[in-house]
Amino acid sequence: MKYGIYNILKAKFLVNEDAVKNWKFILFLIGLAIIMIANTHSYEKKIFRIAALTAEVKELRSEFVDRRSELMKIKMESTIADQMVLKEIFPSSVPPKKIKVAREKTTWEKIWQ
Repeated sequence: MKYGIYNILKAKFLVNEDAVKNWKFILFLIGLAIIMIANTHSYEKKIFRIAALTAEVKELRSEFVDRRSELMKIKMESTIADQMVLKEIFPSSVPPKKIKVAREKTTWEKIWQ
């Protein structure tokens, strides 16, 4: 046991006759670690992008609600009437009448009546 730990600390497993197998395994572990680090970096980058887009969506939604309430206020009849009074255009005192236009019958319709 004493020599096993001593050999590991001295890294004798990297220089003995079957060290090629050990080096292959170490290179495999290093490659795997690099892939895991790259994957984690990509994952965190996507998480930050999602958080930024979520904040932007919230901001755009609140702006939409503000604009919609502004539009509803502008479209109100009282607001329009106030603006028309400033331009000296007053509402009519006579209510509007519905006009019906009688359509002339075609010759085909006259024949079949």
